Amino acid sequence: MYGRDPWGGPLEINNADSATDDDRSRNLNDFDRAALSRPLDETQQSWLLGPGEQKKKKYVDLGCIIVSRKIFVWTLGLILAAGFIAGLVTLIVKTVPRHHKHPPPPDNYTIALQKALMFFNAQKCKILRMSHSDPIQFNYIPFVKYNLLLLNMAVGKGDTSGGPSDPNDHSCWMRPEDIDYPRPVTECSSCSDLAAEMAAALASASIVFKDNKEYSKKLVHGAATLWKFARDQRGLYTASGADAATFYNSSMYWDEFVWGGTWMYYATGNQSYLYLASHPKLAKHAGAFWGGPDYGVLSWDNKLTGAQVLLTRLRLFLSPGYPYEETLQTFHNQTSIIMCSYLPYFSSFNRTKGGLIQLNHGRPQPLQYVVNAAFLATLYSDYLDAADTPGWYCGPNFYSTKELRKFAETQINYILGKNPKKMSYLVGYGNHYPKQVHHRGASIPKNRIKYSCTGGIKFRDAKKPNPNTIVGAMVAGPDRRDGFHDVRSNYNYTEPTLAGNAGLVAALVALSGDRTTTKIDKNTIFSAVPPMFPTPPPPPAPWKP
Repeated sequence: MYGRDPWGGPLEINNADSATDDDRSRNLNDFDRAALSRPLDETQQSWLLGPGEQKKKKYVDLGCIIVSRKIFVWTLGLILAAGFIAGLVTLIVKTVPRHHKHPPPPDNYTIALQKALMFFNAQKCKILRMSHSDPIQFNYIPFVKYNLLLLNMAVGKGDTSGGPSDPNDHSCWMRPEDIDYPRPVTECSSCSDLAAEMAAALASASIVFKDNKEYSKKLVHGAATLWKFARDQRGLYTASGADAATFYNSSMYWDEFVWGGTWMYYATGNQSYLYLASHPKLAKHAGAFWGGPDYGVLSWDNKLTGAQVLLTRLRLFLSPGYPYEETLQTFHNQTSIIMCSYLPYFSSFNRTKGGLIQLNHGRPQPLQYVVNAAFLATLYSDYLDAADTPGWYCGPNFYSTKELRKFAETQINYILGKNPKKMSYLVGYGNHYPKQVHHRGASIPKNRIKYSCTGGIKFRDAKKPNPNTIVGAMVAGPDRRDGFHDVRSNYNYTEPTLAGNAGLVAALVALSGDRTTTKIDKNTIFSAVPPMFPTPPPPPAPWKP
């Protein structure tokens, strides 16, 4: 017999197991009712909530590997997002107009440098003729110019002459290409200053052209020949009887020995040149311990300051030691003092109200000395920076190398127009510059008429601007009161010179460019210099028992 459980479960009823209601009631009374209620509650909960199932992780079978579905979904999403971004970037690059990044505009010093270099081209006439602003030539100045610029120079047979030097030539106003009158040449058989300066120029040029070994060797040979002449035939080139002393006087030749000996050492590596250049007696003769009002002023008559800076470079970068250290340290200290004298905090040199340093003590034509000082100050600053030296001492006070560059910049800026006259003393730079430059080729109009010496005087004395602009010429400069007279016949204001432009070019090269990316080359100048110390011996052989 079958019956149905009142809770919903099917029950089978057998006669053998059947019992009366009274018997069933008695049996239930024999059990603990509390014990029976707990399984009943659990059973009821299982009926209501259903059976508990364990949470199963879901995976994706990729064939070679099985990964979690969550990781798979995230990975797929990242790939799709990356593809979308890449496509969007490509679309932007292809469709948006391209703007090419142009290099930054050149700074003012670079622009001025390009102008200043053009002046040397203006001095050329046909083949190897130069310095036509003034037909009177004393070879001292061209070689000073070449030394400052490290230009090349041909070496051949010839003599050391002072160049055409007729004093009457200065009053003759003709185009350089029209000159047909006699120009006497004065030979010099004992001119140590001129020969040593020529040797320095050729030696320095040999370093510039060191990659052209044949030409560099030729320059060194010419320099050595001239150096021997300078040492063997003592004397001044102004003592040869010419009128050179009137225009470019040479007071001594000892400074040329220090200057030339230093360049000869750098060009050859021969320590005999360094021994001479750093000898205390030679330094004394050259005026290293004299002081005086012109101490520290580099010019065509005083190379000592340039030699001191050049030998300080040797000490900073190579430190040759004994027996040169004593003199090199002295030169280093003296160079530091010279740099201190350039700073406006000291009264070694006067300044105009506009800020121009008076290195020639208020005399005419000051700019050629100013540009040399600006060049040396910047160069020494670069030396210290390359040697990881942040500055130097002036007495008890320490000054940063930035002070030297600041000095150089203020002086060059004055020349380029930041002065009371608001005038650029570099022709062709800016809008306001001298128009009556004391220059024959610039002042005589370009026509087919050949003017004689006296016939061209009218162009010299004319009040009109030059018909030809001699771009890049730095004029003599203002007076000690910042005054300037743009008058062609007054050469104290308007005459350009090779020596002046050489110093200007050197200063502009030192100041131009980006200092963060352009550093001074410490090694090329020493390419011929052998190691200062002997090669250490090889290590001993390994020890064996």
